Amino acid sequence: MEAARAQVAALIGAAPDEIVFTSGATESDNLALLGVARANADRGRHVVSARTEHKAVLDPCKRLEKEGFSVTYLSPSRSGAIEPEAFAAALRPDTVLASIMYVNNEIGVLQDVAALGALCRERGIAFHSDCAQAAGKVPLEVHALPVDFVSVTAHKLYGPKGVGALYVRRGAKGLLQPLLYGGGQERSLRPGTLATHQIVGFGVACEIAARELPREAPRLTALRERLWQSLSELGGVHLNGAGAPRVPGILNVSFEAVEGESLVSGLTGLAVSTGAACNSATPDPSYVLRALGRDTQLAQSSLRFSLGRFSTESDVEFAAEAVRVEVRRLRALSPAGGAGGEDFSAWQGVAARPS
Repeated sequence: MEAARAQVAALIGAAPDEIVFTSGATESDNLALLGVARANADRGRHVVSARTEHKAVLDPCKRLEKEGFSVTYLSPSRSGAIEPEAFAAALRPDTVLASIMYVNNEIGVLQDVAALGALCRERGIAFHSDCAQAAGKVPLEVHALPVDFVSVTAHKLYGPKGVGALYVRRGAKGLLQPLLYGGGQERSLRPGTLATHQIVGFGVACEIAARELPREAPRLTALRERLWQSLSELGGVHLNGAGAPRVPGILNVSFEAVEGESLVSGLTGLAVSTGAACNSATPDPSYVLRALGRDTQLAQSSLRFSLGRFSTESDVEFAAEAVRVEVRRLRALSPAGGAGGEDFSAWQGVAARPS
């Protein structure tokens, strides 16, 4: 198990004794947010996060609001980036914690964690980042970043489900109190019998991810761009997250004159979603895309494509052709698409515009 701890630490550039095993990124996020806020409530009761965060961060923030904390939810730019100027303006004398994810799980945008963390560090504010979508996908060296807590999970790295970790920077343990009690495991931050078999699998997955990253990142970037170019030929297609750096394996696009659920249901043989996989059961438009300023139609007509280690050029070609065929079919049936599906500007009053 200690070998696995070292493997996880090596992937993110941490020391083994800074790794606390959990059941996944959701628990890690809860431990960081609730644990830090409650432990420092005597210093202040203000937290800063973003409207585009994963529910595993937003819901603990809502819990803190019920406990009397004030939470500022920042809006991103149209590209999806949290601007350092807006972030700095949100920090207050009573701010005890800020949490901004490294890679957005829906649109793949990378945040400037170095700049945001530095603003917190110089003010003595704890900084947490959900890196579930970053670890193993982009180079990650936590010791080179001004971060105190980082959440990661195994299943995003082809490891087993039900295991993850929280990086706790040396010197930051005193900022955190546990959520559970009943044992001294994991430096008393996460008591309970550890799932050795899952942890071992997590470690091996991290070792493989670290080895594959230098060649996987450029390969997936090329596949992502190929898929985007093929889809953009349809016209009336918007790239969500355009203008910001993005993780190689995520592509999120919106289609004019198309309803998202109808599109997904017609794409047999493809595993795609209209938003985050963990929120795909809800019919509501993506709150992430709405935060970017997308109108309801474009937010509901989005598709998120995830490319990974086993994705191939033929997979991309198959997916692109399947989507093109189905979009043209749906547009031909829509009141805005017309017979040829070329005039999209009348669809619910949405004018075609560049992304």
